[in-house]
Amino acid sequence: MGRLSELKENLLAKKLSCVEATQSFLAAIEKLNPKLNAYLEVFTERALERAKKLDTNGPSGRLWGVPLGIKDMISIQGEELNASSKILKGYIAPRSATVTERLAKEGAIFLGRTNCDEFAMGSSNENTPYGVVANPYDHSRTAGGSSGGSAACVRANMAVGSLGTDTGGSIRLPAAFCGLVGLKPTYGRVSRSGVIAFASSLDQVGPFADDALDCAEILQAIAGNDARDATTMPVPVADYVGACQRGQLKGLKIGLPKEYFLPNGMSPEIEKTTQTTIDLLKKEGAELVEITLPHTKYGIAVYYLVATAEAASNLSRYDGIRYGARAKTFASMKDLIVKTRSEGFGTEVKRRIMLGTFALSSGYYDAFYAKAQFVRSKMQAEFLEAFKKVDLIFAPVSPSTAFKIGEKMNDPLQMYLSDIYTVCVNLAGMPGASFPIGHDSAGLPIGAQFIGSPFSEAKILGAVAAYERAAPLTRKVLG
Repeated sequence: MGRLSELKENLLAKKLSCVEATQSFLAAIEKLNPKLNAYLEVFTERALERAKKLDTNGPSGRLWGVPLGIKDMISIQGEELNASSKILKGYIAPRSATVTERLAKEGAIFLGRTNCDEFAMGSSNENTPYGVVANPYDHSRTAGGSSGGSAACVRANMAVGSLGTDTGGSIRLPAAFCGLVGLKPTYGRVSRSGVIAFASSLDQVGPFADDALDCAEILQAIAGNDARDATTMPVPVADYVGACQRGQLKGLKIGLPKEYFLPNGMSPEIEKTTQTTIDLLKKEGAELVEITLPHTKYGIAVYYLVATAEAASNLSRYDGIRYGARAKTFASMKDLIVKTRSEGFGTEVKRRIMLGTFALSSGYYDAFYAKAQFVRSKMQAEFLEAFKKVDLIFAPVSPSTAFKIGEKMNDPLQMYLSDIYTVCVNLAGMPGASFPIGHDSAGLPIGAQFIGSPFSEAKILGAVAAYERAAPLTRKVLG
């Protein structure tokens, strides 16, 4: 049982109050956040007022009194929303995102907004003017990106769960680097209304938590169709919590895509631990089936064409005129826009805007963007064909464990390759969950992922929960 589920039991049993629980997490934040930089802002007064109200009114909702961190891409009415960017400094969210509305309705308490790569663009949480997020296991290493703050705050016991966004692996990679379960839902399973867009056809909101059951509790609250988001699907919300309790590996057909297990494709320690996990899955009664996803080799190229093109379009609204920061001195309207964007956006955001604008420009659209979308459709077809033969796909999350802060900042291509095992899931719109399977010789977590067919989150979480029961992980005490 993870800390979220344990806390729920203690709150309902009145072993502690919502105020006492909130105060303990706020104390942990005060102690550890200066070292980790996981939170950009802590809602101390608001969180305590909310906790007092919940205590007064009594138990209500599946997350009553549960303290969560919220990525600084997701609106909370009345609170600042920056997307970790100077261009949105001072912007106050006029309404809450659907996901935070639903969490509030279920009784959750928001502790603060968590640090992330600017506009969610990055794999290491270093692309932010507000400072890098340190890994709770080793402060000289990255927590992963872009949702590094959301992962670090949970692993360091500064929240029992959190929300992140995953555009090309931005939940699953930090979960792997920080030893957590992180779920990227099917595209259209969770509303994006009120969530700042990076790449609209790829972004999905999802939870971080200690284990599958805790993730299921959060997903149960936020999943479902939303009239404010036309990309959500009217598919019934499954019993994710029940799936975790009933989940088993016996009888599952699990695919092993050969493209994810190429020689020298990952560090020897990850390769060894991944093979040990495959052996355990087989021992527990799963049937392992080799499959092929041949278009995987184009994943990084396709992702960085589609994602940057959509980013260039989405970020065109930040011009210093409608909202957010603006240049203090300018000679004309054009000068205002140019100066605001030049001063407000960071290096990586500018790089992606330029790449995306180039891919969409006259004479290059068909050669790059249109071709990338064609290959993307082939990827999706391959996944759907594979799921006619298997229930789930098992794969690594990252070629390495958490790397040193600054190690890849001067080599963008190497940084982009950190997402090599995750981007295809987003391109195909499939759900996937990262979960810890061990540690390397330096004590850093190693993660793996289950990938499922559309709207199979219950099956994925059930399989992760079954694995957790078969191979209980001893967690290092941090902080």
